[in-house]
Amino acid sequence: MKTFKGRVIVPGVADAEALVTHAGFNTLASFQKALMFGDKTSKCSDQNNKDLVGKPMAGKALCLPQTIGSTTGGMVLFCAVEMGRQPACLLFSKPIDSLAAAGAIIAGVWSENKMPTVDSLGDEFLDAVKDGARVVVAEDGTVTVH
Repeated sequence: MKTFKGRVIVPGVADAEALVTHAGFNTLASFQKALMFGDKTSKCSDQNNKDLVGKPMAGKALCLPQTIGSTTGGMVLFCAVEMGRQPACLLFSKPIDSLAAAGAIIAGVWSENKMPTVDSLGDEFLDAVKDGARVVVAEDGTVTVH
């Protein structure tokens, strides 16, 4: 068991199975098919993300370094949350970018669904967490990897 402390972007608690990528996460490419064609499991549709492509993201602790890509990223995150197809939480090893932060924060304010978001967990976090590990997120930004 390892514990990491990050900065809370959207408060909340989560207890979920980890889904990990070491590549930049293209929000639009990853969620596009799930949002357009009704995939409630939100299988990652970003063919350029070899860590995640084809894997369900809904309900998982999505562990990533940072987001990349389209300026629509924030709205895509909000839509995923509003449609109930979001990860259980977003856990960033690096500081969150403004677009992903905007989407997560807007979802936290406007949606009944929850997606706690924590950033600045450090590169050691991504080295420690593996797909399938149990990840627990506390209100204060403490993330425990079991």
